[in-house]
Order: sequence, then C-alpha cells, then structure tokens
Amino acid sequence: MDLTVYPSRISGVVTANPSKSHMQRVIVACLLAGGRSVISNPSFCDDAKAALSVAVDLGAKVKVEKNRVIISGGFDPVGNTLNCGESGLGLRMFSAVAALSGKEITLVGHGTLKSRSVAMIEKPLTDLGARVTLKQGKLPVTVCGPITGGKAMVDGSLSSQFLTGLLIALPLAEKDSELIVNNLKSRFYIDLTIKVLKDFGIEILNNEYKHFIIPGSQVFISGEYEIEGDWSGAAFLLVAGAIGGEVKIENLDINSNQADRRILDVLEQFGARVKKSNNGIRVIKAEMKPFNFDATDSPDLFPPLVVLASYAKGKSRIKGISRLAGKESNRAEALIEEFAKVGIQIETDDENMIVYGGIVTGGTINSRNDHRIAMAAAVAGVGAGGNINIQGYECISKSYPDFFTDYQKTGGKINE
Repeated sequence: MDLTVYPSRISGVVTANPSKSHMQRVIVACLLAGGRSVISNPSFCDDAKAALSVAVDLGAKVKVEKNRVIISGGFDPVGNTLNCGESGLGLRMFSAVAALSGKEITLVGHGTLKSRSVAMIEKPLTDLGARVTLKQGKLPVTVCGPITGGKAMVDGSLSSQFLTGLLIALPLAEKDSELIVNNLKSRFYIDLTIKVLKDFGIEILNNEYKHFIIPGSQVFISGEYEIEGDWSGAAFLLVAGAIGGEVKIENLDINSNQADRRILDVLEQFGARVKKSNNGIRVIKAEMKPFNFDATDSPDLFPPLVVLASYAKGKSRIKGISRLAGKESNRAEALIEEFAKVGIQIETDDENMIVYGGIVTGGTINSRNDHRIAMAAAVAGVGAGGNINIQGYECISKSYPDFFTDYQKTGGKINE
C-alpha cells in the first residue's frame, strides 16, 4: 500500500514505543524461568508476536492482555517446528535455545529471513553437543541437542544475535561453558542481553567481549518486568524534531544499554539542541551541520542518520556499511537508490557512507519491505520541497506498528 507524507512543522510530545529488542529477550527468559512472569509495557510488533508464538511452541503458556503479557514458563517443546516470522534475532536466538532439547526441532521463517545467513550457528552448536543441519547456510535450520556446555568459538563479525542466544541458553546446560568471540559487532546489544539475564538471576562473566564464561545449571527467576522505550524507533522522531521544529519523546532511559541511544551524540554534532531529563528527551531544531559517526555497533541508526545528513549543510560520513547487507533489505543499496529519487546524493567509500546534504525534493520511495526505510522516507518528507509517496509503508508493523500515529502526534502530515 502507498502513503503520502507532506512537508510539516514538527511540534509535539509522544511516548516511545516499547523496544522489540528488549521484549524478545525478556520473552525467552520468561520461557526459561519456569514460573509465572508478567511483562508490562509489552511490544506487540510483528517480531514480538513471532517470539511469543515460538515461546508457546517451546512450552510456555502465554496470556495477552492490553497492557501486559503473562507468561507461565517451562521449557518443554510441544512441536518440532518453530516459525520465527521475519525476525533475525528470533531465528538466531531460538536456534540456540531449541538446542537445549533432545528433540529434533526445525526453525523456519518467511520473507527476507529466508535469505539471511545462519551459517555462524553450526560449528559452535556442534562443539557444544548438538547436531545442526542447514540449507546452504540459510533456512530451514534443524537442531537437535541437548547442548551440554563446553568450549566454542563464535564469529561475531556479521551479528551479535547468535551470541545472545548462546548467552541465554548455556546457563541451563549441564556443564560450564566458555565462549571465545572473534570480531564482535553490536556489543551494546550484548550489554542489553547480559542486563536482562542479570534481572532473571543469571550470571555471565564477560572479559572484554572476547571471552565469556557461563556457569552451567543456573536457574532463571520469574517475576515482573517492564519493557524499555525503544531508542531505535524514537531515533526517527528525534530526527524529525531536529530538522522540522521540536519534539519530546517520553519513556526513554538515557542510561539504557540499547545501541541506538547514541543517536543523541549525532544530534548534538548536527547542532540540534538536546535536552535530557528523567522523563524523556526533547530535541529542538537549531544549526544543521554535517557530522562524522561510526555506526558499526549501531547499524540500525543508518536510515535516520541518512535523513539527518540529507538536511545537513555539507558532507556527512557514516561508517559501518558492511553491517547493512544482512538486514530486511540491502540497506546500503536501498538508501543510495531510494534517496536519489528525492534529490540526495549518497556514495560509499570502503566502510563509509558519504551523504551530500542538499535539498530534499518530492518523489516516490519504495520501502523494499524494510520497516526502517519506510520510517526514514516519512521523516525525510518533513522539510522536503514536495510530497513524498511511500510504497509499502505497512512494513513498519515489524518493529513500530504505531509509527504513523505517533508521527501525526508530532505534527507530521500524511494521507493514505
């Protein structure tokens, strides 16, 4: 479906949507806890719904209410197929968790997930005691455990998501485990994983993100958990304020372990006025200066940063484009080609994306079924010289179903 965004004056206050990254980690921890857990401020995006469905297939009982989710945990797989939807985190995380079982379990998905690599899971799981079958490094993947602990090498160059799965699963292994991690990217997400595990009573020893010790035979403790506001989704609206007026986003923890909290560093480089408080972040348009930023550990920031750079008065450089190929689209290619349609020149140089700020024109942007491209297109329209038509905007449901509702609350104008 198509949606049109119009040039708009941004001014408003919204509450950050719940973090899908935090929600998925908490769901699997609740599954493994074995008791009754209550999740408040839950996310009901597509990826979170997929994780809840997988948790049920792995033995949890789930009751969904309007403002909370109640999970009665207990790892006891009831089927032999897990559908991870389009969630890369879900696929890589649940492949490790499923390997706790002695049953043969196959993980499947749909859409772009079918083309995303899971090759990195095979050798570590095998070394830890499981059997693994892949289809040329991609879905479907079949695992059969149980993993019993031990020592394994993990490649962290493509993603930290499988390491997250191992850190969650291995505390339940019979023996202690030792993980040697090479070239880890997105280490902020590992901080988030370890924080969630600590909240559930699990101990992980982290030696400079290269060496992890996980004591075996630990016990997850059930309880009540609140999902954080999502910095990844909020980044788009904060950028909208920086280029189009001002905005306040409530329910954002400035001390969060989420990687995309670093958007504040870039907004300050850009020249926006950033006001931090205990109940949220306010961003006010001021100067619009070019910036340099290393997004290697926070690759989901590339789309909102490209929007920000498009309005900067000069050339901006964003490092880390190798992290973009394994997303819902090839994001580097998508950003270059789609933003060219609205007058913005983008080039690449080794690991860098170079954005030449200028005048954003009207035009049509294809989301390529990538939620972050769709949201970037919407925000790009805030100060554009004409209307921007977004093709396939409904893909935002993957992470932020209420994005356009919140966009309108800040003053953004749309027409479906």
